[in-house]
Amino acid sequence: MVNMKLSERSQIGLEFFEYLKESNKASITDRLELRDIYNNEFRIRNAGNKDPNFGSILYALKVTGKITRRRDTIRFNAKIRALYVDQWHTPRSHQPQAVQNGVASPGPVQTFTSPDEADTGVRARRKLASLLMDKLRTQRAQFISDKHGVSITSDHQIENGKLCLCVENTFEYTIILNVKNTGTEPVYFTYYTPLHWLKHLTLTDEHKVTKTNPLTLKPGDSYEIKVFFCCSMVGFYPSTLAFEFKPDLQPSSPAFHIVRFIEAQCITSLGLELAPIAPYKPQSLPAWTPEVHCTIVDGQQPEGLSVMRLQNVAQLQRYPVPPYMNQLIQTLKQSTYFCDKRTLLESPLSWENYTEKLQLLLYLEELQMEVDIKKYNIPNDERKEAVMYIDTVNKKLLVLEVPGVSENRPSVLRGDQLLAYPKGETGVKYRGYVHSVQLDSVKLGFSSKLLDRFVDNMKFCIEFTVNRLTLRLQHRAAELATKCGLGEVLFPAAPTCPSQLTLPKLRLFDWQLEKNLEQYQAVQHIVAGSSKPAPYLVFGPPGTGKTVTVVEAIKQIEKTQTSCHILACAPSNSAADLLCKKILEHVDDHKVYRMYASSRDPKCIPEELKACSNLVGECYVFPQKEELMEYRIMVTTLMTAGRLVTGGIPEGHYTHVFVDEAGHAVETECLIPLAGLLHPETGQVVLAGDPKQLGPILRSPFALKYGMGISLLERMMNNFPLYQKEEGVYNNHFVTKLLRNYRSHPAILNIPNEMFYDGELLCYADEMLRNSYCGWEYLPQRDFPLIFHGVTGVDEREANSPSFFNIAEVEVLMDYVKKLLQTQGKKGLATISPKDIGIIAPYRKQVQKIRKALEKVGKDFKFKDMNALKVGSVEEFQGQERRVILVSTVRSSPNYTEIDKKFHLGFVKNDKRFNVAVTRAKALLIVVGNPRVLNEDTTWKRFISYCSKGGGYTGFVRAEEDEDVVMRLSALYITIEAQVETEESVVQQILDPEWRHDL
Repeated sequence: MVNMKLSERSQIGLEFFEYLKESNKASITDRLELRDIYNNEFRIRNAGNKDPNFGSILYALKVTGKITRRRDTIRFNAKIRALYVDQWHTPRSHQPQAVQNGVASPGPVQTFTSPDEADTGVRARRKLASLLMDKLRTQRAQFISDKHGVSITSDHQIENGKLCLCVENTFEYTIILNVKNTGTEPVYFTYYTPLHWLKHLTLTDEHKVTKTNPLTLKPGDSYEIKVFFCCSMVGFYPSTLAFEFKPDLQPSSPAFHIVRFIEAQCITSLGLELAPIAPYKPQSLPAWTPEVHCTIVDGQQPEGLSVMRLQNVAQLQRYPVPPYMNQLIQTLKQSTYFCDKRTLLESPLSWENYTEKLQLLLYLEELQMEVDIKKYNIPNDERKEAVMYIDTVNKKLLVLEVPGVSENRPSVLRGDQLLAYPKGETGVKYRGYVHSVQLDSVKLGFSSKLLDRFVDNMKFCIEFTVNRLTLRLQHRAAELATKCGLGEVLFPAAPTCPSQLTLPKLRLFDWQLEKNLEQYQAVQHIVAGSSKPAPYLVFGPPGTGKTVTVVEAIKQIEKTQTSCHILACAPSNSAADLLCKKILEHVDDHKVYRMYASSRDPKCIPEELKACSNLVGECYVFPQKEELMEYRIMVTTLMTAGRLVTGGIPEGHYTHVFVDEAGHAVETECLIPLAGLLHPETGQVVLAGDPKQLGPILRSPFALKYGMGISLLERMMNNFPLYQKEEGVYNNHFVTKLLRNYRSHPAILNIPNEMFYDGELLCYADEMLRNSYCGWEYLPQRDFPLIFHGVTGVDEREANSPSFFNIAEVEVLMDYVKKLLQTQGKKGLATISPKDIGIIAPYRKQVQKIRKALEKVGKDFKFKDMNALKVGSVEEFQGQERRVILVSTVRSSPNYTEIDKKFHLGFVKNDKRFNVAVTRAKALLIVVGNPRVLNEDTTWKRFISYCSKGGGYTGFVRAEEDEDVVMRLSALYITIEAQVETEESVVQQILDPEWRHDL
């Protein structure tokens, strides 16, 4: 047999064991005797199939731990013998005689000449399973209906062939199934079986009905089958039971089948509280409709947010979305229709199409943002209308409650605008400007025309708008990149004659870096400018210290190059603040300037940065160009760097531009601090990040499809030879890969290191911290601080939310959270508080369910800071670390994993998301998921296998007969679901990411 997997050969070995039992030969242990039975009896059972040779089967059974072999003695282990005690098996010598009312009735005597004629046991179950599972997909109604006078009922309600069982806390239950002949002719009950092996389900009946021991059901007779359910773990346990009947016992008579589905759910009282609040009913967003012309009455803009001394020199155009874009989107939805713009999108990004293609991608993304923001408009699913009230402090402002604003869903910043109009009125809308953002509300400035007619409890409709400033800055940068001739920076070529650089000998501010060869080399090359005009890349895998490397290089340049001016940027304010704090450890604060956008909430500015920032009191001051040019180091977000371009800072003034976390930003964002500021020949660009971790979040499926999700950093590493390994090593003149991981225990690092980093990462994490959970009493394997906990949950949705959740996984996570907090400080364990624990889940709804569960669990503990236990998406954890990380994978249905793959959602089929999730933990990583579904993905399969080999696997264990279970699960999920046509992006529906809120 060619290319048969080890698991498949092992499976055939188990079928052979079942055959030995059926033919009363299970006691034989001699290898040669077993070989002869295998070749002369078992192997010929299926004429069409050629099984592997006996030696190959023995090897598979031995490797998978099913047998022990001592010379020529072969013994199947006790676990396998117990697993294959077939509850419906009758020895072969027993001839089939129909039993009626406990007495054998005379029937036609059958003799069996070949081992396969009397179908019982594993192979019969297999045969029936494959026959019925195929037919159930198309003929479900036929199989679940009672037929030929036979009905199957229960002491529990059966609806549409399905019996749903919810077992709370006890996890043990008995169900009675009743088989009744309601017809006028006798019927023979010949066989019944689950279509796959189920450890937690036992079926018993008084007469032990099998094909060799059928039962006669006379008209009016009924017969009981007991189904005993016993399971010690929360989860969802579906099973399909098939019943076979014949009108008589002639071999030629056709059998007929009736199928019943049992769905048993083991759940705790906590799980019941998290159950769906209402059945899932998709909500469609209205498709795009032309705006009806209406008058917009402008509102009162906030005063005193900023003082603008920096004059506008370079104009920032409007860049309106071209009228042809909606037609283009319709074209892109039809795979056969081609046009010039589609051809442009499908062409690789090049210097020739650079500006045009990037701007087209920006327009696609903007149109999707405009659709997605409508989700928050009021009225919506949660609110029929909005009610505003007059602010108690400033009577000229109205306060609007926006529950998601604290989590940037939607993002609302000072100075932003939205539209309001009284409910039921058309023709006039009032523009309100955001004066301040509270926890769950915003204060708005409207025109006196609205204020004069405002009364308490007045009902409004609200429309949110996309802040176009961020998009306009990116459009301008894409244009300026071409105008300023940045071709050699953005499409770098290897130098024709490599320059012989003498690297400077440096005394580093952070002396620890001198012991790290890669960090020291990177700083030397950046200071020497060895890559110019090409960008220098600092490739920093998780926990390798890329930010400290970048900061050290900035400090060295400032110290050694008297004419330098450095612009240091990051995509987010928090990352830019971190850069600035680290720079200030060794650089005088009068040389450093942290420039914020006027929309930044002053309360968010770190105290230690206020003195060197543009925040004066509650107001942001933008100094004149000449004053800004005096600072040696300017720190901004990528977006706010656009303010320097507008203010006319001359090209080449900044000798060095650093972008930290460059992998998080789209290419057009990274262009903002370069295009118009960097001299294409003399300037030095440094990009730091990790292309193997998550890139920017995009909403448009077309922007994603045509490459906008690939950051500048990733494009450089993928497309240009000077950033690729040659003979196994990188060229340090252009790129340094940092190798020392200062975060994680080696067991946690192992799989991501092998899969994404060529096995080159070295473990340098603090030994005491990384080993702090190696002796935890709940570890399945001591000194292996990694747990994969198998759970067979079900991914559900509720009400109008298309996002997924999995209650069984939440229950298991809460059990671990309790254990962590109960055991902290005991038995040599370090003390741990909620802030040291993080929980990662891929979908928004799962995050919400986990938070709700934590509220309940928190009441059992006297912790006041349970809110400090962060629960969030993978994106929200990027760049962060915790001592203990728990991960919920959610997915239990294979049907949905293709959606995830297509739109870069969940963990399955998304290596970057997997990589970020499993590399956040320092001392303990616990992953909860369904092994059946996750094993379909090669990355997860390796991870689960690694956990098993290390002794870290616990929870639900796959049965031996589970090979085809994924197909059966698929069948279970084939429900006729109303597919609603919606324009809302799948990313928003399922992930519901934060809206970009950093300017």
